Amino acid sequence: MKPVYYPELDETLCLGVLENGLTVAVVPRKGFTKKLAYFVTDYGSIHTEFEYEGQHYEAPAGVAHYLEHKLFDMPGGRDVSAEFAAMGAMTNAFTSYDMTAYYFSCTEHFDDCLRLLLEFVSTPYFTEESVEKERGIIDQEIGMNEDAPESVIFEQLMQAMYENHPIRVPILGTCETIREITPEVLTLCHRAFYTPGNMMLCVVGDVDPEGVADIAREVLGTEAAPRGIRRKSWPDTMDCPQSLTQREMEVAMPMFNLAFKCEPLGDGEEAIRQEMVADLAAEALFGESSELYLRLYEEGIIDSSFGGGFETLDGCAMLLCSGDSDDPEALRDAILAQAQKITAEGIPQDAFLRMKRSAFGRRVRGLDSFDATCFRVCAYHLSGFDYFRFPEVYQKIEAEEICDFLRRVVTPQRCSLSIIDPIEKEEDA
Repeated sequence: MKPVYYPELDETLCLGVLENGLTVAVVPRKGFTKKLAYFVTDYGSIHTEFEYEGQHYEAPAGVAHYLEHKLFDMPGGRDVSAEFAAMGAMTNAFTSYDMTAYYFSCTEHFDDCLRLLLEFVSTPYFTEESVEKERGIIDQEIGMNEDAPESVIFEQLMQAMYENHPIRVPILGTCETIREITPEVLTLCHRAFYTPGNMMLCVVGDVDPEGVADIAREVLGTEAAPRGIRRKSWPDTMDCPQSLTQREMEVAMPMFNLAFKCEPLGDGEEAIRQEMVADLAAEALFGESSELYLRLYEEGIIDSSFGGGFETLDGCAMLLCSGDSDDPEALRDAILAQAQKITAEGIPQDAFLRMKRSAFGRRVRGLDSFDATCFRVCAYHLSGFDYFRFPEVYQKIEAEEICDFLRRVVTPQRCSLSIIDPIEKEEDA
């Protein structure tokens, strides 16, 4: 485990790759009683098409999330959550479009909790009975999502923006696709993507980095295993097939998601630089201190629910904002006009430096959170970048890069607006 000190952040990262291929990262936080561990796999809901040991596979949508649920089952009827609770620890997991993470936090019994985390995530135990039982649970979860406006509005936006990318399909899959998931499918996907060489263990807290690595060797062994090769790109143009999509649901006022399609970023330092340029572009265009935000707030077109930023994953990226508004189309038109204004006039250097310092400060403050630190160290490492190097990337970004991004991306052709309106009630006769 090699420690590297980052003076601008006053942070140390101990990083190493074990004999079995597992990447282990430890962020020491001396004197803290809380300890947090993330065990993640570079595998999410969009990775349904892959090669493994020379064969091509297409798994049903929803497998990654199904696996997340089922791995908490252990042979002998062991209750993983109860075992963590007995040690005073909290455990949970989540599946995203391109990553699945299992984690726990504790103040005592860290070594035993870490062994349990590594053991249950690496132990596939799928019976016909338990898989069928889980199907009913996930069916209910899918039904709840279909009734949740915040889920529906984003999913209908993705279907309007993309013709081929699997982001069109909900992370949970559909009621139809989860019926194709069997113990054999789960075993295959676990074998392909839950191998140490496709995973990362990250710990934040007052722990011994070498001790963390030793426990990983003890539980996972030292032998490397083959891993699946995921499909990471899909053919899609930069134009949005559908510019507007609307439906009615039980909401108090109209909700919107508005996005502008961006080129996929790929991996490595240049990709992260482009991500940070896009983050700054979002700040300049509609951040809370921007000219547009203040004007739209005063006019009542947006309220405190408004927010946005840049989102990226394998094969796609977008500038996205969302919130409540009585006139989402006026908001869209105002954003398009403001982007033209910024690119025509440029960004004054003093305003650009102020904006960059503010964005930089938010990232630094984010490191106060153990959860945010663990997540970002893992997510950026899986994209081929050391997150603690973000200060040097920020220093190199120039104002004209922000204007170039807005000029290229914030156009009517790349824009799609998703709206959920309140259900119109019939007036009494």
